[in-house]
Amino acid sequence: LPIFGALAAGDSRIRGFLRGGDCLATVDCVRRLGIEITEVGPDEMIVHGKGLHGWQEPQLPLDCVTSGTTMRLLAGLVAGAGIFAVLSGGPQLSRRPMARVAEPLRQMGAIVLGRAGGKLPPLAIQGGNLRGIDYRLPVASAQVKSAVLLAGLFTHDLTVVIEPGPSRDHTERMLRAMGAPVRTMGVKVSSEAPTTPLQPLDLRVPADMSSAAFLLAAAVLTPESRVTLESVGVNFTRCGLLDILRAMGAELTISEETEVSGEPVGHITAQASALRGVTVAGEVVVRAIDELPLLAVVATQAAGATLVRNAEELRVKETDRIGAVVMELRKLGAQIEARPDGFLIEGPTPLRGARVDSHGDHRLAMALCVAGLVADGETTVMDTDCIADS
Repeated sequence: LPIFGALAAGDSRIRGFLRGGDCLATVDCVRRLGIEITEVGPDEMIVHGKGLHGWQEPQLPLDCVTSGTTMRLLAGLVAGAGIFAVLSGGPQLSRRPMARVAEPLRQMGAIVLGRAGGKLPPLAIQGGNLRGIDYRLPVASAQVKSAVLLAGLFTHDLTVVIEPGPSRDHTERMLRAMGAPVRTMGVKVSSEAPTTPLQPLDLRVPADMSSAAFLLAAAVLTPESRVTLESVGVNFTRCGLLDILRAMGAELTISEETEVSGEPVGHITAQASALRGVTVAGEVVVRAIDELPLLAVVATQAAGATLVRNAEELRVKETDRIGAVVMELRKLGAQIEARPDGFLIEGPTPLRGARVDSHGDHRLAMALCVAGLVADGETTVMDTDCIADS
């Protein structure tokens, strides 16, 4: 949201801002690009947007810390804005693949350099004079799609992104709410230079589904639990875990549905449920990719086998989430087996408390905390500072 607010001509007010490490890294980078951001409360800020062409070249590298979203979206913005910038991050982010965003930006005319032939951060980008392209994503990635669409706002012809599956569409919804010419036609999404300035935003950020997921899973797994989470974003492209849990027999309901700046929002109620194993594959994997480590925990308590396929993207997240999930859940007694593109879990299995490690991955750290709720005895999760990322 600080990135989109900066693109507007005028002041955008954002309430419900999450002071997680990834969000704060984004704020710092946007400020280094010459945009003033005023914090008016613990979760409220005003972004003083300067329009599409109000960006300044940063004097120092933009430190994205651990946020792949920050790096990939800013790569598209820098490429379009016609400035030079270096995008860097910590050791964890420096291992994440960036060729997937560098390649389409090069096709548009930007110069993008990086380690390993431009495949790894840091990235050095010289943008400007971009041309529109038709680009087919090799893997479904909302981050890459967003980078290309943002760069497309600075071209004088049409940029089209063709998706292999339904990735998150927050960027499209937000830009359309600002008046940007962003259009969705089935699996195709297009952007081009707007003819009028983009309008500022005034919104409250819905609660994040990926964060809500851990509380929902805890309620489903813990006997006699019933939890209602208020004002959660229930965008279809983010609700893959809800669909999977329902298929497993979880009792989940959504109520009080409404829209906030084009984003569907509702209250979600979850309660303790008897679960059965399922096979997870295809498009729902894209819609639940960040929640799959948590799903592995849930599956240990489901009757029968749960098989996750087509999730090789987990190998290149903050850590190898397939290998790390299998390693740590086995310490708790889970019957889980790694597959090249996912994992197989047999349940239900009584878990026993143990000392487990997050591997510096915020999603895995929180998933292991949920596992500790249903394990017999004490579970200690090491290296939990990473939870502050999100």
